[in-house]
Amino acid sequence: MRDFYKDLLIGILFIIGLTGFISGEFIISSTLFAAAAVASNVNPKRVKSGLFLWD
Repeated sequence: MRDFYKDLLIGILFIIGLTGFISGEFIISSTLFAAAAVASNVNPKRVKSGLFLWD
């Protein structure tokens, strides 16, 4: 289920970024595209204490 929320976040960021690009807001859209790229490449690592560490 965690992957669903991650995919939903990436999809929403991409669609909003695409909408911003079409409307001419290039700085905002490139920030949203970068956030979608970072979110799609982050892989959380679970440790025994239940906390997440980022690689």
